Amino acid sequence: MQMEIPRHDFPTRNAASVLDSRGGDFWQDVEALQDEPSWFSNALASGVQLWGLRCAVDPESDRFETWEACVTAMQVGSALFASAQATTDGIECRIGHKTHTIRAGALPRAHAGNWLTAFWLACVCREKKRMMAGLCRFPVSRLREADGIFDAYIYDWVRALQAYWLNGDKLVAAVDGIDPDALGHAPHDGVLQIMYPPMNLLSQLAHGDQDAFNAELAKALEWRKGYWARDEDRELNAQGFVALGPLAVACLTVQAGFTISVESEYLPERLLDGSRVNEFPT
Repeated sequence: MQMEIPRHDFPTRNAASVLDSRGGDFWQDVEALQDEPSWFSNALASGVQLWGLRCAVDPESDRFETWEACVTAMQVGSALFASAQATTDGIECRIGHKTHTIRAGALPRAHAGNWLTAFWLACVCREKKRMMAGLCRFPVSRLREADGIFDAYIYDWVRALQAYWLNGDKLVAAVDGIDPDALGHAPHDGVLQIMYPPMNLLSQLAHGDQDAFNAELAKALEWRKGYWARDEDRELNAQGFVALGPLAVACLTVQAGFTISVESEYLPERLLDGSRVNEFPT
C-alpha cells in the first residue's frame, strides 16, 4: 500500500535570492579550505543546506542543479576526511566540477557528526568507493580526537556501520543495543526523531523485511516532520528539508531490491531511484 507523507510547511517565496546568497557563501568556504582546513565544518554544513534549499524548490529533484548540489556536498564530506588523514601538506580533491587544492589537517573537524553526514551523502550518491576506502577505514579512535562532544552510542554506531560494510558484520545487535531513551548530551527529541530512525531502518534492511522497512520509514518521516515543525527556527532550517539519514538508507534498500512504498518530499524521487548517478564525473 502506497503511503504519502507531506513535508512540513515553510515559505519558498524568497528561495531564489536565498539560493544565490547561500551559494556564494558556500563557494567562499570551499576556497578558504586552500589555506585553512578549520573551514570544513562550515563548508559541509553550507553544502548540505544549499542542497536542502535546492530540494525545497525542486521536490522531486528533477533539475540538474539539485543533483549537482547533492554531489558537491558529498565531495566536501569526502574531502574533509581525506584532509584529516593526509600525510602531506595538501591534497587534490574534486569539489564541484574542478579540482581544488585542500590543505591537510582537518582532524579537529573530523568528528562523528560530520562522519555520519559524509557517510549518508555517499550512500545517496551511490559512492561505494568513498564509503569503503575513505570513510569506513577512518579509525573511530581518530573521531574521538576531533572537536565536539558525542555520546558513546554515536561511536558504537559508526563502528557498527564500518564493520557492516567492510566485513559484512550484522547491524542488528548494534542497533538493538542502543537505547534511544538513554540520553547523554543530545536532546531527547533529537535522539528519538533524528538519530535513531536510520539505525532502525538499517536493522530492517539487515533483516530483509521490506514491509517492516516501509512501515518504519513512514514512522521515521512522521517523527522528522514533528521535529522540524516544532518551532519557526526549525521550520526555516534548510537542513530539515530532506531526510538525509532515512533517504540514504532507502537508497541502499533500493539497491538491494526493495520497493519503497512511501512517497514524500523528504525523499526526493530522482535521488531515491538513482537515475542521475554517473551523470557527470564526481
